[in-house]
Amino acid sequence: MYTYVVLHAGNVISVLVFLSPVGTFWRIVKNGSTEDFESLPYVCTLLSSSLWTYYGITKPGAYLVATVNGFGILAEAVYVVLFLIYAPRKMRVKTGILVGILNVGFLAAAILVTHLALEGDTRIDAIGFMCAGLNIIMYGSPLAAMVPNGIGFLLGTAQLILYAIFCKARPSNDTISQGLLEQ
Repeated sequence: MYTYVVLHAGNVISVLVFLSPVGTFWRIVKNGSTEDFESLPYVCTLLSSSLWTYYGITKPGAYLVATVNGFGILAEAVYVVLFLIYAPRKMRVKTGILVGILNVGFLAAAILVTHLALEGDTRIDAIGFMCAGLNIIMYGSPLAAMVPNGIGFLLGTAQLILYAIFCKARPSNDTISQGLLEQ
């Protein structure tokens, strides 16, 4: 019973996540422009939903994964089409290329390779690893902006500490060093 509730709650939450950009796209349609919005999140979510649907179809008993992500395919396809309609030409071309590479090329290659080269649990595991890897990349990508800043903060702090330690240090009276300096 507990598993049943958790599975269905997860699907309801997933549907809500897929519907979360509705306000953004309502604004895009109302204003007739994509403004400064990027298409990449929607193109990547379409790829993710497609791969998860393939996983749900391939894995026995994973019909909930297939159905909720099938809804995700529908929602994200609508978002991408609306983006293509309202984006400026340059962004439309970029989005079309992304859709071609990721949602057609990569998806077709993933399905063909896993279907033709792998069998049984190995196929299911390979698809699952692709799905999980894509999720990690998608949800971890905002960290790309934070990590360099974090590393810069740590290095800057280390420099300040070293400066505080050695700012009043005097050169040593080492005769070898002194002889080198004189030459």
